[in-house]
Amino acid sequence: MSYPYEDIKSYVHLLEEAATHPHVLSIKITLYRVARNSRIVDALIRAAESGKEVIAVVELRARFDEENNIDWSKRLQESGVSVIYGIENYKVHSKLMLITMRHRGKVNFITQIGTGNYNEKTAKLYTDLSFVTANEDIAINAQDIFKNLSMGSLVESSDLLMVAPLTLKPEVMRLIDKEILVARNGGKARLVFKLNSINDNDIMKKLIEASDAGVEVKLIVRGICCLNVKKTGPTRNMEVISILGRYLEHSRIYMFGLGERQRIFISSADFMSRNTERRVEVAAPITDPDIKKRLNAIIDLTLSDNVKARRQENGVYSLPQRAPYEKPVNSQIEQFRWAYKAAGNIFPLEDQ
Repeated sequence: MSYPYEDIKSYVHLLEEAATHPHVLSIKITLYRVARNSRIVDALIRAAESGKEVIAVVELRARFDEENNIDWSKRLQESGVSVIYGIENYKVHSKLMLITMRHRGKVNFITQIGTGNYNEKTAKLYTDLSFVTANEDIAINAQDIFKNLSMGSLVESSDLLMVAPLTLKPEVMRLIDKEILVARNGGKARLVFKLNSINDNDIMKKLIEASDAGVEVKLIVRGICCLNVKKTGPTRNMEVISILGRYLEHSRIYMFGLGERQRIFISSADFMSRNTERRVEVAAPITDPDIKKRLNAIIDLTLSDNVKARRQENGVYSLPQRAPYEKPVNSQIEQFRWAYKAAGNIFPLEDQ
C-alpha cells in the first residue's frame, strides 16, 4: 500500500478483524507515533480483551509525542496488553507488526513492515509504503526481532530483514560494494535511495566511492543531505533531488543494481547516523515481481518530476527549467492519477 494515495483504513481493518478473529493467537507491534484517537490502538485493546496475546513495543521517547505515548501505554496495560518500553540507549523506530494464527493445527503469519508510523492522521499527510506478507521466513525474522526487544537486546543476525543498529548498515555497505565491483568490471551499475535525510559519514563516503567508480547514483532526499554534488570529480555520476510538494515525502526505498540482479528494500531508516547506529530500524526485501515493478515505477516517476523536484548542485537546490514543449510532471499528482485508475474512477484533476 502507498499512502496517502491508498487509504490506511485497509490496514486498520486488518487489525480490527484480527482483534476478534478466532484463528488469531497473538499480535505484536512496534509503536512510535500514533494518532490521539487511534483506531489501531483501540484494535490492540480489543484483541487483548478478547483473550489474545498482544505485545506492544512503545517508544516513549518519540519527540513531541511523549505525553500521548505515555497515555496510550497506560490504557494498553490496563486492558491486558504486554507493553515493552524498548531498549536502553536505543530508540525503537521500526514499523513492524506480526499476527500469528492457528487453523486446523497449522500456524500461519501475517507480517507488516512499513516506512511510516501507525498513525491515521499522518497517513493522510505523508507519503509512506506499507508491505503486508504471509511469507513465513520474514515472519520468523520478525519473531526474532520481537524476542530480542522483549529481552532488551539487539538483533545480531537476520536472514532476510536488515535490522539496525547491527545488521542494516553493514548490509547496505556490502550491497553498495557489489555495485562498485560491477562498475569496475565494466558493467552497468546503479544505486537509488529515497530517504528523508542522509548524514551517515560511512555511507556517504561509500556512495562517493561508488560514483567515482562509475556507478550511477540517484538520491531522492527530502530533507538534510550532507553530500555536495558536483558535475566534475568523484560525485560526477551522482544526482540529488528533493521533492517538496503537497505531501511530506516520508517513504524510504533502497535499490541496488539493475534488471534481474536488482534488490529492493523498503525501510523505516534514513541514512543518518542516529538511524543506522542508535535506533532499532527494519528494512524488508521486496521480491514479488509486480511490487518491484511498482516501486521502480514510483522511483522513475519521482526522478522525472519537473514541477516539485529541486535538483542540487554545489549545495544549491534549484527547480528545473522546463522547455515550452515539455510536459509538466508532478509526481504526487501523477500517483493520485494512478490510484484513481486502479480504483476504476475518473481522476478529478485530469485538466491539470
